[in-house]
Formats: sequence, C-alpha cells, structure tokens
Amino acid sequence: MEAALIAVAGTLLGVIATHWFQGRMTLRTAALARNEQLRQERIATYSAFAGAVVEYRHSQNDRWFRAVEEPGSDEAEESRHASYRQRTAARQALFRVQLVCDDADVRRLAEAAFQQTHCMHEAVGTADRARRSDEAKEALSRFIAAAAPGLR
Repeated sequence: MEAALIAVAGTLLGVIATHWFQGRMTLRTAALARNEQLRQERIATYSAFAGAVVEYRHSQNDRWFRAVEEPGSDEAEESRHASYRQRTAARQALFRVQLVCDDADVRRLAEAAFQQTHCMHEAVGTADRARRSDEAKEALSRFIAAAAPGLR
C-alpha cells in the first residue's frame, strides 16, 4: 500500500512539475513571438518613415527650385502643394514611429529629421538651401543609426 501511495505521489509531483515548466515555456515562447513581431513592425515603420522623409526632402528641394526659377507660376504652386502632400505623409510616418518606439532618443531624432526637412523651403540662396538639405539628410542618418541597434 505504501508503495502505491509513493507511486501516486511521485506521479502527481511529476505532473505538477511538468505543468509548471510547460507554463513557463509557453510564456517565454509568447514573449519571444511578441518581441519578434514588434521588431518586424519597427523595421517596417522606421523604413517607411525614412522613405517618407526622403520623399519630403526631395519635394522641398523641388519646391524651392521652382519658387526661385518662376515665383508664382503654376509649376511653383503645384510643387508647393506636392510638398504639402509629402509633409502629410512624412508626419503620418512620424506618428507611427512615435507609437511603436519606446526609446525617447530615437523618437527625438525622428522628430528632428522631420523638422530639419520641414524648414528646407525657407532657405535664402542656393548655399543655404544646400546646407539645409545636407542637414536634413544628416538628421535622418542620425535617426537611422540610433534606431538600427534596437532592431537586431
């Protein structure tokens, strides 16, 4: 009889231990899956933001050149409106970065990249425009460099 009780107790102890270890493994697996999904979402979001800022910078350059070449022309007005559309796309991408990024420095660098690009059309002269364009490009590079380690 004692042997049977010991066997039952041993079996119950084994079942409890197995259940506990399987529960921990399930939680660990779920956490790893969540982390990987978040990493993939961040890669997509950061890439989309970088692309939107590049397009916005391009439209800001185009806007500036058209305004200098033919102020008030239809092409200058269309270029201005195109830059507004690109600004909206870049701002939406910035909002997505702010939603998925948990690093305050990376969010700050994303905002700086957007802001540097936003100010480009205010350039006075070709040298100022080129400087502002380079600063916007550099701000985006700083964002990418800061965001990249968190994606590995």
